[in-house]
Amino acid sequence: MKPVSIWAASAQKEIQEAQPLELNFERGSIIAKLTSDSLWLIHTWTDGSKLAFRTAYSPSGKLEMISQNKSSQKTIFGLECNTLRFSVTVEVLKAEQDSFSYQVEATPKMDLHLPFWPRDILPLTKSGSIKQQGTIHTHQVGTRSGILYFNDGTTGSVFYFQNLTALNHYCQDTESSAAELVGGSWPEIGYHLPKSRKPIKKDKTYTLSHAFVTLEENPPKNESEIAQQYLKRLADTYLTIPKPERCYHNWLKTVEKGLRDLWYHKGCWTFAGGHSYLNAYVADYRTPPEVMVQLAVLVPMLEYLDWKDERDHQLVSELLEGLPGFYKNDTGTIVRWLPAAESNLDHSEEQKKPSVMASWYLHHPLMNLARLTERGEKTAAHLLFSSIDYVVKVAKHFEYDWPVFYQMDTLQVLKAETQPGQGGEKDVPGTYADLMLRMYELTKERKYLTEAKKASEKLKGLTFDIFYQANNTAFSAVAMLRLYKLTDDRQYLDLSYILLASIFNNVQLWECDYGHGRNFPNFFAVFPLKDAPYTAAYEEQEVYAAMHQYLKEAEGLDILPAVRLLIAEFIRHMVGRVAYYFPTMLPGRMLAGKPKTGETDPTLWIALEDLHDGWEPSGEVGQEVYGAGIAFGVIPRQYHRITNEELILFCDYPIGRVNYRKQQLEIQIDGDPRLECRIILLEQDEHEQYQCKLVNLGTGEQLQALKQEKGLTEFSSTGGQKLALRWTKMKTANNE
Repeated sequence: MKPVSIWAASAQKEIQEAQPLELNFERGSIIAKLTSDSLWLIHTWTDGSKLAFRTAYSPSGKLEMISQNKSSQKTIFGLECNTLRFSVTVEVLKAEQDSFSYQVEATPKMDLHLPFWPRDILPLTKSGSIKQQGTIHTHQVGTRSGILYFNDGTTGSVFYFQNLTALNHYCQDTESSAAELVGGSWPEIGYHLPKSRKPIKKDKTYTLSHAFVTLEENPPKNESEIAQQYLKRLADTYLTIPKPERCYHNWLKTVEKGLRDLWYHKGCWTFAGGHSYLNAYVADYRTPPEVMVQLAVLVPMLEYLDWKDERDHQLVSELLEGLPGFYKNDTGTIVRWLPAAESNLDHSEEQKKPSVMASWYLHHPLMNLARLTERGEKTAAHLLFSSIDYVVKVAKHFEYDWPVFYQMDTLQVLKAETQPGQGGEKDVPGTYADLMLRMYELTKERKYLTEAKKASEKLKGLTFDIFYQANNTAFSAVAMLRLYKLTDDRQYLDLSYILLASIFNNVQLWECDYGHGRNFPNFFAVFPLKDAPYTAAYEEQEVYAAMHQYLKEAEGLDILPAVRLLIAEFIRHMVGRVAYYFPTMLPGRMLAGKPKTGETDPTLWIALEDLHDGWEPSGEVGQEVYGAGIAFGVIPRQYHRITNEELILFCDYPIGRVNYRKQQLEIQIDGDPRLECRIILLEQDEHEQYQCKLVNLGTGEQLQALKQEKGLTEFSSTGGQKLALRWTKMKTANNE
């Protein structure tokens, strides 16, 4: 029998003996019980076992009920102890799904320190003892979402979401963080209030907890069911939680500033081996040029130039001309570090040694070379086809289960696992499959399709552990969806859901508004690694691009509605949020003094790598040149130029099919009809003015403008709609 804390042992006995309080809900499976120090909500499973949720808690002992206001879907309890006054609101959200929320507000009677707070979930057997068995599928790590998803023995599953946004006032006043609050060890699990460094203030009301709970009988039995139930419950919960509104960011202005700084700022470039190359970080002249860096900027920049209908830029020519320098004849592949500058490697990190390769790093630049080959770039095609045999050889050597680092010439494993017992880079089979599928499309040789299938087998059985690096996990999800379309084999669609669940398990679905967090939005930010303490610009941009591609591949397919909802909402928040990676958007006081790599120029429109929890400085890693693709990637996906007109349509949801007709643009908006997106019409020439109508083709309704100012008209629409933009050009004084 597992030992439990004195708080849990005491609670179990008191819960058994306490009398139930009527909640008077029309439907729902919960009752309330008041013990000496806590107000509990009790759910009873069909087998008679129970799950108890602690709401109000009195650290000083006796807790008294003062009032109880009841309605058909909501009950508000007033409680008091000698140090705190509580208001607890319990609300049924979806009775047919056993979904409810509870919000705990407290007003101190004096300034108080809170050094300890017990967790709020306790599983109980039918007899009332503490249940010893349960399975935690996932829980909060760092400042990710306050999620706990678990099986309560063999009885049922629970999706628990703590709205950490509600804690901002508490965290600000107590100088505490919302990191690592939701989790625990079975059987004492759930959420605990962070320890205060400074006191909460007398007579000020704080939200101490705001939980959303969904209970389901018959827990998921395999990884596919776990992932799909997680996605469904996350989407359902997302509809009910408070969400911040995003302001429009003008990427059309930002992109030109970034392009100027990227091209002209000397800190972005280095010269080696007869060519100019982009640095990975601003003013990092000691580290040799990296192949991934060149391609991470080149590919989205070409997308942007396509959007502008431009074919040439000196920066593109510079990057393309330098790519052959990364090929090593003796190894038969491109390598990470420019061979002409390998002698500059200082061996300060595991990978900063000649011929050392991180498994994901071999595939990532080759995937980008494949994208360039699809565009007809001959230099890229030559490097890709010259390297592919080596890549396949490595995959077969490691039996599609790659280590973290290996020696490129001997294939000696230098580091097998990310952490002892945790295995290697577990999403790399997905990036390899992506590369093989691209090779299959380019050559039509079935051996590449076979390789993709073999690699995909290594993605099975991992559930949330499949996530190693966010962008690679996202590319893997797209690859599995493409494999499903090619084979009509359902297992690949299920694998794509598992990968997506792992991505959405590594986001921050709350808004940090304490400390430095007040200076930048962070709702729905993606973390680059499963244990990373910060979000990162480059990985976010690539996840964003991959999520667009996933929806594009899913056109005409019957995929989970939860997937469409979550991807569309991630995109909507991302396009307004990631501009704050630019130090020009942030106050200087929140930036790290000396970054780990290179230097930070706060006047430069080059993204910081890292944004942190509100109490920590940002930009500690450096100002990443390879993150310059943010603006290049956003514009072609969210801004839609109207042929032969000085008119651009912006939508912060992803748009699927686009059809042009005379004086009409038809668009299919993705996402969920229960949520709204922003549509903005931008007039690009003050001498070309337009009269525009936006019509919902499903209902025939004309959308009314929410805002109109010079050159800009804003509308709102729900997801999943087909709209038509119709316009007529108006005469102005200059063109009459």
